[in-house]
This record gives sequence, structure tokens and C-alpha cells, in this order.
Amino acid sequence: MDVRPVACYYLMSLKTYESEGYKKMADRISSVARSKNMAAVRAKNTTPEIYVRKALFKAGCRYRLHYKTLPGSPDIVLPKFRLVVFVNGCFWHGHKCLRGLNRPASNKAFWNQKLDSNIIRDQRNRKELRRSGWKVRTIWTCSLEQGCRNLLNELAALSAALSD
Repeated sequence: MDVRPVACYYLMSLKTYESEGYKKMADRISSVARSKNMAAVRAKNTTPEIYVRKALFKAGCRYRLHYKTLPGSPDIVLPKFRLVVFVNGCFWHGHKCLRGLNRPASNKAFWNQKLDSNIIRDQRNRKELRRSGWKVRTIWTCSLEQGCRNLLNELAALSAALSD
């Protein structure tokens, strides 16, 4: 079996690929397209966050969104219970699940620094919130339904304790 034609085709296509303004990456997307994709990653009003908000509203809870005066600008703030909720994506916030542990193979130094600094920032924000008397809950996207159920159960218990 002759491997030479395949190798020649690969080299030829690689030259064309690089000459058209693409960077040599694990995928075949131009830097402009990659930038557009990354810009589309939202920080607020994500699908998992909306899922949690709808469950809270359906349960009769009232809340504030993205309260900027609190450290970390929590996704959901329940002032009545002095409780804040962060709805975190596993990849971006370094959860200990399969999605959170997998890091990009290309540009490792950048991604390791970026994701590690996210984890450190999250820890610092949670610590500051606890110091100022807030209960902090994190719901991860990998266990969204279970996290929502746990939160609603905790709120029901807190509500019962307040009404006594």
C-alpha cells in the first residue's frame, strides 16, 4: 500500500489551508470564525440559568438577577433567604465532572491559566459572600435537574423555618 499520495495531498491541503488565513489548530475554523463563536458564549441568561429561574418562579420564589453589588455578581439572589445561586458551566468553572476536567489540547498555557483563574476567582467570591452572611449554592450544568430539586427543597425548609 502506497501512503505517499495521501501524505502529498495532506501537505498540499495544509499549504492551502494556511494560505487562506487559517491558523494551524486542532479544528478547521478560521480565526475570524473562532472569534465569532467564542463571542457568542454568553455570561448571562444562559439556558441552564433560565431553567433554574423558571423552576424558582413556578415554586413561588421571587429573586433578583445578576446583583452587581455582591461579589461575583451572582446569577440569582434570593434576599428573603440571604441566599445566592451561581449556575455554572462545567467547562468554564472547572467542575470535577467529565466536561469540567477536559481542557483544550491546543494553546494549553492560555487555557490552563484562563480556567485556573476562573476557579480561583469563584473560590474568592464564594468566600467573600459567606463572610458577609450569604448562603452560597452552585448548580452545575451536568446535574441541573438534581441541583434544582435540592435548591427547591432547601428553600421550602427555609421558608417553613421563617414562618414558624
